[in-house]
Amino acid sequence: MSYRDFLAAATDYLVTINKPVSPRFELANVAHALEGKIVTFTQVEGHPGWRVNSGACADRRFFSLDLGVPVNQLTSHLAQAIANPILPPLVQDAPCQEVIIEDVNLMTLPFLLHLPQDAGYYCASNVVITKDPDFGRNMCYHRLLRLDEKRLVARIVERRGTHTAMSKVEGDLPVAICIGVSLATHLAASMSPPPEVDELSVAHALKPTPLVKCLSHDLEVPADAEIVLEGRITRQRATEGPFMDLTETMDFVRQEPVIEIDLITHRRNPIYHALLPGGLEHKLLMGMPREPTILAEVNKVARCTGVAITPGGTSWLHAVVQIDKQGAEDGRRAIEAAFRGHGSLKHVWVVDTDVDIYNPADVEWAMATRFQADKDLMVFDKQPGSSLDPSGIHVPGQKSLTAKMGLDCTIPWGEERSKFVRGAYQPVNWQDYMGS
Repeated sequence: MSYRDFLAAATDYLVTINKPVSPRFELANVAHALEGKIVTFTQVEGHPGWRVNSGACADRRFFSLDLGVPVNQLTSHLAQAIANPILPPLVQDAPCQEVIIEDVNLMTLPFLLHLPQDAGYYCASNVVITKDPDFGRNMCYHRLLRLDEKRLVARIVERRGTHTAMSKVEGDLPVAICIGVSLATHLAASMSPPPEVDELSVAHALKPTPLVKCLSHDLEVPADAEIVLEGRITRQRATEGPFMDLTETMDFVRQEPVIEIDLITHRRNPIYHALLPGGLEHKLLMGMPREPTILAEVNKVARCTGVAITPGGTSWLHAVVQIDKQGAEDGRRAIEAAFRGHGSLKHVWVVDTDVDIYNPADVEWAMATRFQADKDLMVFDKQPGSSLDPSGIHVPGQKSLTAKMGLDCTIPWGEERSKFVRGAYQPVNWQDYMGS
C-alpha cells in the first residue's frame, strides 16, 4: 500500500486542515497539537500545489491497518521479514517519476522550520538509499538541513551504513532521497539488519514494494514514493544542527557532509510527509524495529510472548518484555537478554502474560504487586549506552556509558500464584441498562 493509498484507507483517523498555514513554525505547531492523528494540510503558504501530511506513522494501529496484522502480532511480523527478506521486482514506469524536474530548486519543497532553536528548514521523514561497494543496497534515515536551492547537509552517524559506504569510494557517493514512502518502507529503513541484508527486500517481505531505477544514478527506489531527490553525497562539509532529537532535547552542532541534488522527480499532486522531530512518528519508527531484536534474544533464554519499546522512554531507552515464565531464573535471564537485543536500552521491565505491555498502568501494577527491590532489581554500572541519553557519560570519540536497570516484575517462582492474580469482573453490555 503506497503512502497515499494508506491515507485513503485511514479516513477514520484523518484530519484535514484547509486553512492556509506557514511552514515556519505554524504547521509544526498545529501538527503537534493534533499528535496521534493523521493530519493533511491542503494549503501551505509559499508552496502552491503541495499537500503536507503528518502523523501516518504515529500509532501502532496505523501499521496494523496498513500491513493487515493485529497490533499484538506486529513484532513477530517484523521479525519474520528481517529473517526472510524478499527481493523486490523492478518496474519500468513508476508513479514517483510522473513529474521530472531538471532545474533543481529545493526551495519549492515545503521543508519545515519546527522550533526557534533549529538551525534552519529541515526534512526528517526521508529515507536515504545508497550502495555499498561490498554489501550492495542500503536504506536508512538521515535528517536533512536545506542550505540553498541545490544543497542539503545530512546528519550521518559514524560507522553505520552510509558512513561506511562513503569510506570505500573516492569522490562523491550517489544517493537517492525518498519522501512519502509506504509504512512498510519506513519500518524497513528503521531496522538495523546485518550489512549484507537489503532493507528494501525487508520492506517487500512486509508488503509488496516494487522498485524503479533512478534516472541519473545507478540506484533503485520505491516506485510509489511521492518524491525522489537524486544526488551525490560530497566531500564538502557544512554546519548541521542544532535540531531536536528523539529524546526531545536539542542535538548539538557538527560539521557534516553536504549533498548536492541533481534531479527531482515526484508524483502528480504530490504529498510531502512532514515527520515531527521528537514526536510519536519519530518515536515509533525508532522503537518498533528494535522490538524484534529484543524478542529474538529473549527467546534464546526464555519463552518471550511480547516486547514493547515505550514512548515514555523516548521509544529508545525503555522496554517492557512479556514472558511465559517456566522457571525461577527466567525473569533475570530475560533482563540480561533484552540488553543484548538492544544495546541502547537503559531500563527494562519483565512481566507475565497476564499484563498488557502496551498499558503503562498495567505494567506499574505488576511492579507494585510482584516486585521486591532487594530480590528482583538488577543494576549494571558503566555499560555501553546511547548517545541520545543526556544523562549518560559522553566523551568525544568514545562509546557513551550509562547505568542500566532491569526489574523482574513476574510472579515469584514457587509462591502461591492465587495471591498475585487479579479479580475479574464479568463483561456486560452497559447499554442494556440505559433508559427507562
